[in-house]
Amino acid sequence: MNSYHKLVDIISNKATPLKNNPHDYDKLIDKIGDSRFVLLGEATHGSHEFYQARADITERLIKEKGFMAIAIEGDFPDTYRVHNYLQGQGDQREWEQALSGFKRFPNWMWRNTTILPFITWLRQHNDDLPKKEKVGLYGLDLYSLQSSSKSVIRYLQQRDPEAAKRAKQRYSHFNHGTPAQTYGYLVNNGLRKSCAKEVDEQLLELQCHSQRYLASGSFIDKERYFYAIQNARLIKNAERYYRAVFESNVSSWNLRDHHMAETFNALAAHLAERYNKPAKIVVWAHNSHLGDARATEMSERGEVNLGQLLREQYGAAVYSVGFSTYSGTVTAASEWDCPPECKEVKPGLPGSYEQLFHLVQQASFIVDLDDPELEKMLCYPRLQRAIGVIYSPGTERSSHYYFSRLAYQFNSLIHFDETTAVVPLEVTVNWEKEDLSETYPSGI
Repeated sequence: MNSYHKLVDIISNKATPLKNNPHDYDKLIDKIGDSRFVLLGEATHGSHEFYQARADITERLIKEKGFMAIAIEGDFPDTYRVHNYLQGQGDQREWEQALSGFKRFPNWMWRNTTILPFITWLRQHNDDLPKKEKVGLYGLDLYSLQSSSKSVIRYLQQRDPEAAKRAKQRYSHFNHGTPAQTYGYLVNNGLRKSCAKEVDEQLLELQCHSQRYLASGSFIDKERYFYAIQNARLIKNAERYYRAVFESNVSSWNLRDHHMAETFNALAAHLAERYNKPAKIVVWAHNSHLGDARATEMSERGEVNLGQLLREQYGAAVYSVGFSTYSGTVTAASEWDCPPECKEVKPGLPGSYEQLFHLVQQASFIVDLDDPELEKMLCYPRLQRAIGVIYSPGTERSSHYYFSRLAYQFNSLIHFDETTAVVPLEVTVNWEKEDLSETYPSGI
């Protein structure tokens, strides 16, 4: 027996099969133990099984381990609309209004039929809790430059009209309908002056006046101030990000993930104060953000990611879970800003982790990568697939694969051999008008 087949046999013996029952994640929950930060990845941005598994695991972490919040790879203002709904704003049935903030491409990431039942459950769960103990949902991303600037101005108009005028002037570059990417292009080509100084000043002013804005000490004032200061921090980082897009892919990637880590740390501090105990947060994002970059070829390009930054800062308090799939369907676009499509996922390439796990011949399973024997055999570089919001099967090897050392990338991995495309909510709106059963065979 060669070493490859020996590895398949070892994984087969050590893997925990998933049988679609309430006890599927018992061992994983035990392994997570007292970890305060659980990172739940995804191998694509459009597979139902990944979203459903994260929802199932997160529900248990909230009920059994006292987790306080979910932080997602989404824009802060858009996600905060859902957060307010979860805190009790409006009627329980107003879920559509709560999700309506997700308008930016790719909105199917969060406006889909798999997220909806989880949001509905979490609202019901929260309705039975005191106000300060309700679980929150927060966005980590930085693409909302214009809506974040409007949010800061609205906050100040209610608290400090003169400060609102100064903020409006400082953010004037972003509130005239010019796309943020256009702003970055113009600045980089010397056609517009950078407003980095102005956005830094606005964040500093908000921080310096915190005592005045929080003088009442009320819970509501603290929440509103946190929302405002996070939007101001996002604007500062987004302004740099959109300029960096035209300078270096590495630079812009690192700025984005450093922003995610900065937002995460601010959220952890906010929750610790709110709950009067150490924060416990679940993170939902792509494998490429949550798997330790030092274990992948990203590191060779000088890239870091959120998973690496959190491991470096918090050590054993972080537990990370990756996901993979061999074949199936996925919701993705062919190009940026194009409509979502249900695409066939090609079988995993020979020599890849996807093919390795396919040979285990189980429909779905969990592998404990901290197991000494598995760690020893999975510490060598092997191809790993990553499908984002765009999927290009014709150039899959160059577009969607990179080398990683799985044992050092995650603590556990969940494999679904065949996955199905997540269904965007927009599809369900027109479900009766046209036959979409072939496009989205998994249905609603």
